[in-house]
Amino acid sequence: MAKPLSILFVSSEVVPFAKTGGLADVSAALPQVIREMGHDIRIIMPKFAAVSDRKFKIHDIKRLTDMPVKLGDRTILGSVKSSFLTNIKTKVQVYFLSNEELYCRSDLYVDPKTKEAWPDNDDRFIFFCRGVIRTMLLLGWKPDIIHLNDWQSALIAALIKTEYADEPLFKNTRIVFTVHNAAYQGIFPAESFEKTGLPAKTFKSEGLEFHGDMNLLKAGLMYADQITTVSPTYAKEIRGSKDYGYGLEGVFKKKARKTVGLLNGMDNAVWSPEVDKLIPATYSADTLEKKQENKKALCEHFKLPYDPAVPVIGIVSRLADQKGFDLIKEKLVDLMKLDLQIVVLGSGEKKYEDLFSKAAKKYKKKIGAHIGFDDELAHLIEAGSDMFLMPSKYEPCGLNQMYSLRYGTLPIVRATGGLADTVEDLTAKPKSGTGFVFTDYKSKQMLDTIKRAVEAFKDEKTWQAAMKRAMKKDFSWDASAKKYIELYKKLLKKK
Repeated sequence: MAKPLSILFVSSEVVPFAKTGGLADVSAALPQVIREMGHDIRIIMPKFAAVSDRKFKIHDIKRLTDMPVKLGDRTILGSVKSSFLTNIKTKVQVYFLSNEELYCRSDLYVDPKTKEAWPDNDDRFIFFCRGVIRTMLLLGWKPDIIHLNDWQSALIAALIKTEYADEPLFKNTRIVFTVHNAAYQGIFPAESFEKTGLPAKTFKSEGLEFHGDMNLLKAGLMYADQITTVSPTYAKEIRGSKDYGYGLEGVFKKKARKTVGLLNGMDNAVWSPEVDKLIPATYSADTLEKKQENKKALCEHFKLPYDPAVPVIGIVSRLADQKGFDLIKEKLVDLMKLDLQIVVLGSGEKKYEDLFSKAAKKYKKKIGAHIGFDDELAHLIEAGSDMFLMPSKYEPCGLNQMYSLRYGTLPIVRATGGLADTVEDLTAKPKSGTGFVFTDYKSKQMLDTIKRAVEAFKDEKTWQAAMKRAMKKDFSWDASAKKYIELYKKLLKKK
């Protein structure tokens, strides 16, 4: 048997400890599956205020208490604590870099009062990156692979390739950098560069400099041995135009040979209609009639009239322009003229929270809205809806369309990122289709596609065949994890 790999997985958020988005789900699920496959993978993240010592049984590592970490011309003390990420099969060790002044706040990245990023986010994540390296040196643990995620950990790549280039511990270590969303780049004023401790020569267009500012995402792109993104289509999109690359499309294009798109997976233990404990009736592709009990419960929850002949379209999302809600806003009146119902769960931009709150009052028999988040309701929407709407402007990977397919809830999506990679159009491919897809980011195209879906719903035989195909699709983490391990091994063979 081949020697197991040692992998350090660096992320700013991990479920169940801290979460703002899909990064947290990936950072929990992928390491657990890699651990199940026999590799020594460990996670490190900041110890935010939400990470409770008592709840998560976190303990101190004595030799990593009051660890000095350089931040520009200052030395700040940090401590490292430890716990485990556990499921039925595995235990993955998690390290937490602690500094109360930097991390014990009411939100991970943003001041809830001002809705603006914390003004010292440069300090917080430069300290995190330097603290991660310091932790490895003091532990004396030699990782074969350091897997970085998004801008918050990207600086590690630049530090290891410059300041620590001659460090024996990292001599044969390879660095993988995953871009989960290129829109978030960690851009700070040029003055922040001095805090990194990097050589002055790295602040240039071939390094961290970006229109006169410092760009931390760029540090990962310029210095990692391998770049990955979260779907094959998104890997192409980010090097194709500013709409996806957000000013870094030239860098993505330059690094195309080092970049690969690997589709995120989903957790079948949590998202499966056969074992889901949060829905009224479990069901499978062989017992589709039981799905109706969930539809009935969903309509009751939102006080909508239940009619098996009227399709329910579900939406579970952050309410933001990126997710296509400007298209929905433009065509909401037209949608209300169709024979359908819509249920919405989410929070975000006030204009969309207000839009759905008012619409639910105006169209009481056609729209239900819950502003906020409710995990149980999210499961009920996936199980009880007939269709799921994701008209995203861009969607690096997306998970809800995968959940929907698993629950036989046919997605209506725009062909972007992971949505394009996971949903086939039923009208274009009647024998293999699993949903409904439109190409141009235009409200009329979205409306026409919803009309196609509503019309197709009337053909029960064709619809049920598509449901069964959708439910058989395998988007489990096992397939993705195997591809990551292959990539790690291939990288280690390169000189």
